[in-house]
Amino acid sequence: MIRTIGITKDQQLVKGFPIEDINNNHFEWYWVDFDCPTTEEELLLDTFFHFHPLAIEDCLLRLQRPKLDFYDDFHFFVIHRVNEELAAEEVNIFVSNKFIVTFHKNTAPEIDRVQNILEKQPKNWERGTVYLTYQVIDKIVDNYFPLVYKIEDHLNALEDELNYQSNLNAMKIVFEFRSDLLDLRRTILPMRDLLYRILNSYRFSLNKSERAYFGDIYDHLLKLTEMVESNRELTADMRDSYMAMSSSRMNGIMMTLTIVSTIFIPLTFIAGVYGMNFDNMPELHGKYSYFIVLGIMILIVIFMLAVFKWKGWFKLFKP
Repeated sequence: MIRTIGITKDQQLVKGFPIEDINNNHFEWYWVDFDCPTTEEELLLDTFFHFHPLAIEDCLLRLQRPKLDFYDDFHFFVIHRVNEELAAEEVNIFVSNKFIVTFHKNTAPEIDRVQNILEKQPKNWERGTVYLTYQVIDKIVDNYFPLVYKIEDHLNALEDELNYQSNLNAMKIVFEFRSDLLDLRRTILPMRDLLYRILNSYRFSLNKSERAYFGDIYDHLLKLTEMVESNRELTADMRDSYMAMSSSRMNGIMMTLTIVSTIFIPLTFIAGVYGMNFDNMPELHGKYSYFIVLGIMILIVIFMLAVFKWKGWFKLFKP
């Protein structure tokens, strides 16, 4: 689907006109949006607009890294929006003083929002295509925030619940969020670099007001970068806490098994000695021999437990 909006020289908005009317040259500037275009509509990038083949190739073939390319009569942007599944989707923008052409193979609600803003704010029509480019990029970047906030809220809630019992399930969730943050990081960092290039490019000239607007987007991306890195550190801390808790719990289990085994070693030795069935073992025939040996075993257990307590071993595996 192709959507068109044009601003006439007498500052009137015209919407939904055929792209052939563009050549009538009565527009101050115009916006053509290729929204999930068909194959026939994609061909118009070449046959009607005559954009550079390399720019068209970037639109059609594969997901490109966010970038800004300069051509003789237009500038070409590749930017990334993020959908609900945190997958990056490419949005391409062709910009000159006369036109802005947006191209995206997937539905982009941010484009719809910009179109609604444009229709409702006539005072911004005279700002032209650069301001509209700012609006598109700004709305795409603003859409990153709810996704990052959602992950942050889940991580904070999970951190409060993390304990010995939540072990494997909690770590599975943590690693899923860590993977989501990595996906966002792969989108946000290149977008940050792109905005830095826009602000420092002499070929994409910005006046003072326009520079302030794009600088605001750059500040948002810096904040998003800090939030993503902070949340990644949080997941690393939670992972380390889990490993420490698991190690502590395992140490307690091993200590328990060690104490039990240590206590039974002398008892097993005594039981083994008197179970050898030799004929010449006089104490086997004593009237109280069984009770004496049993008492010795009990005293050994009590003595060893007292020694362990004195050494503080029981404190190492308290729940």
